[in-house]
Amino acid sequence: MPIYHKLGHIPHKRHVVFRKPDGKLYAEELVSTEGFSNVYSLIYHCHPPTIVKELGEPYSVEPKIAREKHLKSTSLKGFQIKPEDDYLKSRKPVLVNSDLHISLAAPRKSMTDYFFKNSQADEMIFVHVGSGTLKTGYGKIKFEYGDYLVIPRGTIYQMEFNDENNRLFIVESFTPITSPKRYRNNVGQLLEHSPFCERDMKLPQDLECIDETGDFKVLIKKQGLIYPYTYGTHPFDFVGWDGFHYPWAISIHDFEPITGRVHQPPPVHQMFEAHNFVVCSFVPRKYDYHPDAIPAPYNHSNVDSDEVLYYVDGDFMSRKSVEKGQITLHPGGIPHGPHPGTVERSIGKERTEELAVMVDPFRPLMLTEDAVGIEDPSYYISWLEDHS
Repeated sequence: MPIYHKLGHIPHKRHVVFRKPDGKLYAEELVSTEGFSNVYSLIYHCHPPTIVKELGEPYSVEPKIAREKHLKSTSLKGFQIKPEDDYLKSRKPVLVNSDLHISLAAPRKSMTDYFFKNSQADEMIFVHVGSGTLKTGYGKIKFEYGDYLVIPRGTIYQMEFNDENNRLFIVESFTPITSPKRYRNNVGQLLEHSPFCERDMKLPQDLECIDETGDFKVLIKKQGLIYPYTYGTHPFDFVGWDGFHYPWAISIHDFEPITGRVHQPPPVHQMFEAHNFVVCSFVPRKYDYHPDAIPAPYNHSNVDSDEVLYYVDGDFMSRKSVEKGQITLHPGGIPHGPHPGTVERSIGKERTEELAVMVDPFRPLMLTEDAVGIEDPSYYISWLEDHS
């Protein structure tokens, strides 16, 4: 999905002599995906990116599974995840499978004494509460409420928050996160009927080359372990770079909804895709305009996929007692649908102000111990007429 981008100083050709003012060579690095067959960037460092001074003992951050197999409509109270100072420690995986991990986080402090690199997954970080700056060697991206940060695997970064009140919804994908193929032409450009376009993308800016030596702690995640590395040079020593592999962002508020005379199915809300799952953005929009339209969604038997909804803001025509930060999981194999009374109440309504993120995985999700700790045990009976 990313478009060609470059920042800083780069030579006129790839793999040619490129010297510093003192006559020494800059260190060229290729960051490539799928070997040499997919997107890549070429980076020019002040120092080789291979200078490791110390390697600490790795430790596990694997999710602790509490419920591997289940067939129960589930609701999690996401804002019950307690804030923690440290960014990585605040990340609590709640729903996981072999394709993705979904986590909630409420970090209070910026990352100041270490850097992080996820070498096993792309990260999509939805900013529900808070603002700040994503800092990388590629440049900086300012973020705020409603932004999706897409950080490709292998990117060393720091999160700098503007204050201590932050809530994040995080998806780690073990395959690349891209825009939907049906919205791109054969050269990757977003088509006219796409609900967003390249103008909506926030690309890295303000490249700051930090030419420093010392002890720089980089925590690297690989196969469920964190490996503490100490490098001898600053990770953000990029003098320049170009290519297609870099972090970027887009706001849920820039998603332009597709509407119709009758109810439109969830694929029209799709914003991202990866292998075996999709991500959709539900945003404020006009309701269906057929004179007999029923705006509330119909009952749906999701035979082949689970459905996860993360409620961000606004009113939801099909649900009762929805809270900000709530997650609902409707597992594949049983039907789900609007709560009692909501269908009738939706008739004649002209618009919705709902804001939500949906993740549909095609393999069943498992619940972690952190998920069970914030579960609403009575959600599965909330379709009973007398349930409140």
